[in-house]
Amino acid sequence: MTEGCVFCRIVARESPAEIVYEDEEVLAFKDLYPKAPIHLLIIPKRHIESIAKLEPGDEVVAGHCVRVAQLLAERLGYGERGYRFSSNTGPEGGQVVYHLHFHLTAGRRG
Repeated sequence: MTEGCVFCRIVARESPAEIVYEDEEVLAFKDLYPKAPIHLLIIPKRHIESIAKLEPGDEVVAGHCVRVAQLLAERLGYGERGYRFSSNTGPEGGQVVYHLHFHLTAGRRG
């Protein structure tokens, strides 16, 4: 856990979140400030700052986050209908929380 990281605190159950998926490597929970009817955050449990800070071997957990997004979209009925999967990286990319996370949004175009 990285001290001061809100997502690490969620992983450690020190901060509340409405968790919708969890396994050994990944956690998914509802965004507190949703931008769409469905807005989930999918994170690796291990602290990785951003896509820009991925190291050799991290592609396994990053790829697993993609697979979890696919699984959750299917469970929520958006697998065929469509959804958005994105990650903001760095200050100019709009990243606010510096723990790698992916947004899964659905239920609204664009």
